[in-house]
Amino acid sequence: MFERFADSARSAVVAAQSEAKRLGEPRIHASHLLLGTAVSADEPLRTLLADAGLTLDALRSDCAAEASGDALGADDAAALDAIGIDLDAVKSRLEESFGEGVLDPDPSGAEGAGRKNLWGRLGRIPFDKGAKKALELSLREAVARHERVIRAEHVLLGLLRGDDPSIAALVTPHIGRDELRQRVIDHLDAAA
Repeated sequence: MFERFADSARSAVVAAQSEAKRLGEPRIHASHLLLGTAVSADEPLRTLLADAGLTLDALRSDCAAEASGDALGADDAAALDAIGIDLDAVKSRLEESFGEGVLDPDPSGAEGAGRKNLWGRLGRIPFDKGAKKALELSLREAVARHERVIRAEHVLLGLLRGDDPSIAALVTPHIGRDELRQRVIDHLDAAA
């Protein structure tokens, strides 16, 4: 399938791998593909994403927060604070007692732990199920448009067409998935 990828789509996949490595992930997730698409996007697509509130900095921040494994977010901290529990104070006390980073996820966690080191040594990491599905859907998007190559826009359409919850979590606070899909389709139609 990768032989049908245009340079922009290939760049998105390579950037997704880099983003996954930067976040210390053992697999490339759909969210990394979204990040990779934002990293490699040409100017019209980059502007389209930025107008939708999906800037590279915002996406990286949201992905890092997702990858950090924080079970409690800002809303949870506020709710605990309302009943007299300061989450930051609890975290500080735990780090004082057990050392810095005690709450960080274990890099040798169960899923993919043995493979992470192997793939890291080989310089590449595998795609998870959601990322594979998004790439398959990107091919379907290109075929449906009667286009011979898969571009970064098709990867984005595949991500938006899929049901990966990480994509919904990254996109929907800024713009509806259907609205973003329509903007990308309009962008492709205008370029054709």
